[in-house]
Amino acid sequence: MINKKLLLGLGLAIGLTGCTTVAELTGNDSATLNLNAAADYKLLVEDAKAQKALDTTSATYKRVNAVFLKMKPFADQANQTGQKFDWQLSVLKSNELNAFVMPGGKVVFFTGIVNQLKLTDAEIAAIMGHEMTHALEEHSKRGAGATAITDFAVKMGKTYAGDKLGSVGTQALDIGSKYGVGLPYSRSLESSADRGGLMLMAKAGYNPEAAISVWQKMNKIDGGSNNGVQKFTSTHPSNNDRISDLNKNMVEAKQIYQSVIKK
Repeated sequence: MINKKLLLGLGLAIGLTGCTTVAELTGNDSATLNLNAAADYKLLVEDAKAQKALDTTSATYKRVNAVFLKMKPFADQANQTGQKFDWQLSVLKSNELNAFVMPGGKVVFFTGIVNQLKLTDAEIAAIMGHEMTHALEEHSKRGAGATAITDFAVKMGKTYAGDKLGSVGTQALDIGSKYGVGLPYSRSLESSADRGGLMLMAKAGYNPEAAISVWQKMNKIDGGSNNGVQKFTSTHPSNNDRISDLNKNMVEAKQIYQSVIKK
């Protein structure tokens, strides 16, 4: 089941040729986007703290944070935006299978995506690299002034959790929608983030093959559902399409990984 209301909201983002230029003309230049996102991120963190939903001590948090810290220097090396990123990570206590990033490097992980998928550190790195690439490639400018960053999960929202969202979860989804992109751009942006994330995790010393296993695990939860209707209505490629595209880039990523682990 897809959250149709959310998809409709994402679909309202405008896609135009030369949209980066339009974004800048409408006040959504890199510096402004990063500043506004930082303010939204601060509010999200404060609300999470107030509701005791901000995870800063669990084993899950420690694992995600360790991956984040290991990958951050390589993300900085890849930054060609002209703006220094203030990378920050928040882990929210929620059953959501979700993670997203905001302009300027504000990464949010839900504990559910780690715990329910039983992610290895390398699989966490695959998701982390994917999200970092969204920010590094400034996909927020592709919405022609409507700030745009996609979530990692194929079905952002209540799809897998089955539980009611608290206000922190709702606020997080609102932010995801605010920084979301609509059809058809997000499919290509997701593919671009998949490839960039693959290279980023390899540079950080994580086996890029873990990116494949993430989507294989997603397939199991989806019940192997990759039908044409779902692919068309989702703002993301199907799980199997992702796996196919990742495999096409695996040789290059493996070469990077092998050179790293030999050092």
